Amino acid sequence: MESIRILLVGNGGREHTLAWKLSQSPLVESIIAVPGNGGTATCPKTTNDTTGLKQDDYPGLVALAQKHKINLVVPGPEVPLVDGIEGYFKAVGIRCYGPSKLAARMEGSKTFSKDFMKKYNIPTAAYENFSSYDDAKKYLYTINHNVVIKASGLAAGKGVIIPSTKEDAHAALKDIMLDREFGSAGDEVVIEEFLEGDELSILSFSDGYTIRSLPPAQDHKRIFDGDQGPNTGGMGCYAPTNIASKELINEVEKTILQPTIDGMRHDQMRFVGTLFTGLMITKNGPKVLEYNVRFGDPETQTLLPLMSEDSDLAKIMIACTDSYLDSPSVTFKVDAKSSATVVVAAGGYPGKYTKGIPMSVTTPPTDTNIFHAGTSIVEGQLQTSGGRVIASQATAENLENAVKKAYTGVECIKFTDMFFRKDIAHRAFKPPAATREALTYAAAGVSIEDGNNFVEEIKREVASTRRPGALAIIGGFGGELDLAEAGYSNGGILVGAIDGVGTKLMIAQTMTKHDTVGIDLVAMNVNDLLANGAEPLMFLDYYGCSKLNTANAVAFVKGVAAGCRLSHGALVGGETAEMPGMYQQEDYDAAGCSVGIMLKENRLPKKDSMVEEDIILGLASDGVHSNGFSLVRRIIERARISYHDPAPWNKETSTGLSLLTPTRIYVAAVLPLIKKRLILGLAHITGGGLTENIPRALPEHLAAEIDVSTWQVPPVFKYLKENGNVSGVEMAKTFNNGVGMVAVVSKDNAQQVVSELEAAGEKVYTIGKLVPRSAEGCILKNLQTWD
Repeated sequence: MESIRILLVGNGGREHTLAWKLSQSPLVESIIAVPGNGGTATCPKTTNDTTGLKQDDYPGLVALAQKHKINLVVPGPEVPLVDGIEGYFKAVGIRCYGPSKLAARMEGSKTFSKDFMKKYNIPTAAYENFSSYDDAKKYLYTINHNVVIKASGLAAGKGVIIPSTKEDAHAALKDIMLDREFGSAGDEVVIEEFLEGDELSILSFSDGYTIRSLPPAQDHKRIFDGDQGPNTGGMGCYAPTNIASKELINEVEKTILQPTIDGMRHDQMRFVGTLFTGLMITKNGPKVLEYNVRFGDPETQTLLPLMSEDSDLAKIMIACTDSYLDSPSVTFKVDAKSSATVVVAAGGYPGKYTKGIPMSVTTPPTDTNIFHAGTSIVEGQLQTSGGRVIASQATAENLENAVKKAYTGVECIKFTDMFFRKDIAHRAFKPPAATREALTYAAAGVSIEDGNNFVEEIKREVASTRRPGALAIIGGFGGELDLAEAGYSNGGILVGAIDGVGTKLMIAQTMTKHDTVGIDLVAMNVNDLLANGAEPLMFLDYYGCSKLNTANAVAFVKGVAAGCRLSHGALVGGETAEMPGMYQQEDYDAAGCSVGIMLKENRLPKKDSMVEEDIILGLASDGVHSNGFSLVRRIIERARISYHDPAPWNKETSTGLSLLTPTRIYVAAVLPLIKKRLILGLAHITGGGLTENIPRALPEHLAAEIDVSTWQVPPVFKYLKENGNVSGVEMAKTFNNGVGMVAVVSKDNAQQVVSELEAAGEKVYTIGKLVPRSAEGCILKNLQTWD
């Protein structure tokens, strides 16, 4: 192959990294960087252009290339590509590693790229395009899901806004479309569905037919630790990611990457260059967030050092421009499988910052590189010239060591007011989150209505399994078997309940505290037994995991045993199942089954005995208990609070530990009242909250009229309501709101029941009464007091 003389356009960290990798090719004779930076100035085979030529002076760049007999042009930033730089060099017969102006619209216009994805059935978020501010604003009133608002044109990586409320969304539209915060990039906006999951970036070489992808990476856009603060161009990156399994990458290539390249070729805009695909890995599979048509920054700094010495970047680029990418090898190091990059920024970035600050850089350790971005050399002195100034990158045999080495490399960089994040790759070292925040339980992935519909659909099948003594009807709090009717003449009625803990387990994983969720598992079951009038006898648990962590499992079972002691039931058995690949890392799931017994005369609810004006009592909860955690986690994530931070509603403990307060077990206090036949009905306030659970304990002709001002709602629920912008109705059908068990009692017995419950240690509220039912089974009064 001929010697390669390269014109490299750009002056960022990406361009320094490209020059660094390209200079390693024996085929490369020389590299001219326009304008380059302090790093390219000292890179082997590389010189910075000193004529003052601007990187958007395309005729001037062509003249420079012809003068120096350039045979490969490598544009780094997106603006020259969107402007059509490839066409200028194509016209004079010089190769350009980058897409045509037509193909570059995939990044230059988000409207264009979204319409392309729709045309070729490439999975992405639901969306609408708007060029009118008034139309866009009206559209926001018609949707209930959370949104992302994107300026359609180029906005230097900052034209994407994720509003928390409708008011924030309206303000974002005004900033973009009326106040022109991003200039002409905001002539049109895309309003798309906010996707839940983990982000992933894949950079792929393409010749328009074949693709060869680099390892999946994940960057950090926010300026501060914990992914807080305003967006930046990128404060760090790591690769590969722990969520990108081989099966997932195969799915992405099959359903997204290859269809994208094939679709572009079909539309006569064959893609040549590097396609950057931003993905969200949702519960429904990978979906495209956006396309970029060039190397990413800081992804380039992270990924190119992972390429093996056999992978010649210059040869790969020539293969792409000349349409034979299926020939050269793209391989990766076997002894350095992970890479991490820490970006060092100027103080004040991404706001106002000072340029021209003198700086020094010493030689980094082995397998560590310093890649310059916003630097320049003035009269022999290295100084800052941008916001993202410089980066330290390192490779190692695992991610933990790569991160440590990258931070060691940061110590080689010195300048006044330098700033960098201290938590790069933090997501990789925590259990992955399954969902992101939502403002309704349904939007968080849990639909009470769907659950109710499911019950209706399967009732016939359940009824078909009836046998003597078995009450084969679902929808109550537990299932029953009358031993006498089943042939055991001296027996009572067996009652069974089965339940799990749900996504509260994810908080237990984050906090590495597993005993309290064991109590939760028992509580969810025995409180359901109690609602049937049964006394718990025995409990069995199930613990499923990918690989057994003995310490975690032992802590969990200790919690189960504690719950059994509180409910006076025996833990008689269980099942522990290791299923490699079913769960991720140390994730686990748990379920439990409780069996109790009751006398026929104690069966609850006693619907035939209930009358208007019967009293409804509420027994205080100990917090959120074990329902609604998909919504809870969403709200906490949106507030950007760590579970290790002090709880905003209780500074004496952490957010995680407060939320892990176990579900209260009511057996000891309530069972004696059942046996005295002082209780007409009980409702355990679990999934579905107050509005769904209380009617389950009532006859069809009566409704519960609940005055929500009669008890003090605990601070945790006030916080969730305010910070999640959750309506009062939604709160009532999702959470217990401070009442974990509801009892229906006659007027005559109400005072005695309250006295005995309080003597047993329960906090009791008189919260309502029974009234004739016209429509709803639960009527909430004074709901505005929760606002």
